[in-house]
Amino acid sequence: MSAPQSPPSPSPTVALLDYGSGNVRSAHRALERAGADVTVTADPDTVLAADGLFVPGVGAFAACMEGLRAVHGDRLIGQRLAGGRPVFGVCVGMQVLFERGVEFGEDAAGCGEWPGTVERLDADVLPHMGWNTLDVPAGSRMFAGLAPDDRVYFVHGFGVRRWELVTNGRTEAPLVTWSEYGRSRFVAAVENGPLWATQFHPEKSGDVGAAVLRNWLRELHGR
Repeated sequence: MSAPQSPPSPSPTVALLDYGSGNVRSAHRALERAGADVTVTADPDTVLAADGLFVPGVGAFAACMEGLRAVHGDRLIGQRLAGGRPVFGVCVGMQVLFERGVEFGEDAAGCGEWPGTVERLDADVLPHMGWNTLDVPAGSRMFAGLAPDDRVYFVHGFGVRRWELVTNGRTEAPLVTWSEYGRSRFVAAVENGPLWATQFHPEKSGDVGAAVLRNWLRELHGR
């Protein structure tokens, strides 16, 4: 007699934050393919109850912050992180997690989860559009199972060129992944406890991006 089969684990629930500044459709498809039960929403109760919150973003820093504040997204991100609840920011959805963004002379405040400034990349051709390799730190869970020469897809003209968070030794230091374009070395991804973020687009990065999303969903199942 065969052993009884255990029931399949339920798919982790992901709230895909809809604040008018994100590539919601492609992110929705990519998360579903990776195995998530996705709801596109700005409803606070749904955002706070989900296993994970995914924050997309395209366009200008200031405009994204305006849209985020309109749905109280900055406050919802802070509430989730205060309770150790996972959040994943992508592209400008990563940039707004920093203190400020300076674009075309406009200086805008961000969510302030990390110190640092989003600024123009130093390159002859902008925006940076294309595939780049990454300098991934040891112990990364985001890039677990991926090869050093794997490439991901970027579309941006601004980024964080200096990591400014200083840890006190009592907490685990964030893992910061870097990439390069033109004359700029910039932050390509961050793993900071429940807060993950990428400057590149996982949903546009083929098999590598799909693996990154699956790694995040495994983190949600582990909590």
